[in-house]
Amino acid sequence: MKNIFKVVAFASTTFLSTQAFAQGSVNVYCSNQIEACQVAAAEFQKSTGIKVNMTQKGSGETLAQIRAEKENPRGDIWYAGTGDPHLIAAEEGLSDVYESPLLRKLHPWAVKQWEASGKRSVGIYSGALGFGVNRELFTKKNLPIPACWADLTKAVYKGEVQMANPNSSGTAYTMVATVVQLMGEDKAFAYMKALHININNYARSGAGPVKAAGRGETGIAITFMHDVATEINAGFPLDMVAPCEGTGYEIGSISIIKGGRNPVEARKFYDWSLTAEAQKLYYSGGKSFQTPSAVDAPLPPNAPDLTKIKLIEYDFAKYGSASERRRLLDKWDREVGALPR
Repeated sequence: MKNIFKVVAFASTTFLSTQAFAQGSVNVYCSNQIEACQVAAAEFQKSTGIKVNMTQKGSGETLAQIRAEKENPRGDIWYAGTGDPHLIAAEEGLSDVYESPLLRKLHPWAVKQWEASGKRSVGIYSGALGFGVNRELFTKKNLPIPACWADLTKAVYKGEVQMANPNSSGTAYTMVATVVQLMGEDKAFAYMKALHININNYARSGAGPVKAAGRGETGIAITFMHDVATEINAGFPLDMVAPCEGTGYEIGSISIIKGGRNPVEARKFYDWSLTAEAQKLYYSGGKSFQTPSAVDAPLPPNAPDLTKIKLIEYDFAKYGSASERRRLLDKWDREVGALPR
């Protein structure tokens, strides 16, 4: 955790003004990359005195855990991860209603997430789906860099593509929901069946494929583009690709877990996560390249610029519902995941 951003004093911010010598602890389920999780835990603890017990898992796995713990919650707050599972948690009454005093300092898309969730979740960052391609590997194999979703089903890429399993990964579920909205359901599932032939592995987490691409273990990773930027920044020979047909995006979110043992500390972590100072840590500490939700937080250098990417009108209400997610995942399991490769 080198070069961790030093959080500035929050003396002028009323909700943080008395936290410097706070006691207590908070149990955080984090669905960001592990480096970003560690930095957030360290800096929140440093600035508030509240001990952070952090567990890192993909957003699909975290949702499953929160469901399983419903009668006896062990977590206090769910930090980061794709917004769709957060909306499902809200729909199922697994998260608490909360209105932060920092809500008015967020971008409209972050507030829209809060409104869509019934005031139970709010956006902390956003990022678009795309590809990470290992250019050194492709140069060695004399393969062209794909530009579009359609390219990934070409025979030349057999065994070269990796994505996560949509049952455990919010990133991969976003991909499923994206192609359904782009192509229509029938054509999207025909596409995913064709793509399945070229898939070498369905990883557990959304960040797994891009890390594998960076190491040269796969040629193409379907992932969020800010995760590609993270690997590029770390020195790996990757190219970042925004699909030519258009692509979906996430609103990474935060939710307070209903029935958690430390609700006061959870609200403090929630509020802290919405400050520009905390969101600058994505890049300066965790070397993450998401678009922050705080209006005053700058876009990290070399981060994907969402204003220059062809984004679809992603229907978060529909594809963030528990019934639609379960229906699509069941269909994916039957029609795609069960196929031989």
